[in-house]
Amino acid sequence: MARSIRRRSNAAQPPAAQPHAPQTTETPERPLASTRRLRRGGLANLTVMAVSAGIVGTLAIPAYAMAPGSVGPQFGATDQAKLTEAGAQSVEVADDVIAAPKSSDAYAAVTGEEIRAQQEAEAAAAAAEAARQAAQAQLASYAASSSGPSVSSLLANPPYPSYDLASVYNVATQYIGTPYVYGGATPAGFDCSGFVMYVFAQFGISMPHSSAGQGAMGTPIAESAAVPGDLVIMSGHDGFYAGNGMILHAPYEGASVRIQPIWTSDYRIVRIGI
Repeated sequence: MARSIRRRSNAAQPPAAQPHAPQTTETPERPLASTRRLRRGGLANLTVMAVSAGIVGTLAIPAYAMAPGSVGPQFGATDQAKLTEAGAQSVEVADDVIAAPKSSDAYAAVTGEEIRAQQEAEAAAAAAEAARQAAQAQLASYAASSSGPSVSSLLANPPYPSYDLASVYNVATQYIGTPYVYGGATPAGFDCSGFVMYVFAQFGISMPHSSAGQGAMGTPIAESAAVPGDLVIMSGHDGFYAGNGMILHAPYEGASVRIQPIWTSDYRIVRIGI
């Protein structure tokens, strides 16, 4: 115990009391150990920081960069993306370039006006068909009720073998009041050309059942030279000239044979038999 106390007392004395005392081997070992600990601690800190930076960098890498096969062509930029990155593009076309013809599909939009026009056309066609059927029924009824001589029988035995225009007109006036019947050519009912044909048949003159054909048979004359019995020829219609700008004819459905003023300037006068 006494020796331990003396050693501690000697150790506690300040170094100035022994300026030339030799240094023991224990005194330099303490700073060496402390320096080694500092160096080891710094290296450890640097290692930890390096590892942490590596982890953070790894986490920051996009997921697709880690995917296997991500370098394949399907992961490359599209042409559209490349053009977008390249900025605005401009294309110059020469003046002599011919534009390619455009084609369209078989579908087309229909406007309301076209639909209404189609409906009107269908309604007009239906009305025309109804009128045709009514005229056919009337003609059948007319044919059943007709008791007079036919055109063919009159041509075979004409009651007026001597022909003159005044006689023609007088015979024609006998049928005033006969109803108009489309296709009719007897006193049971006449249409315009059927009326003219029936009258001329009584003089032994055969005519077609057509206003245009009857006009082609005659010789055109001036209206100033026309007399009753000449023919007034219009587009799709004809009748007998009645003098003073008048016409004797079978006008239209629902009317009867009558004399009336000529209502148009679009006509010509022809004479039969010259």
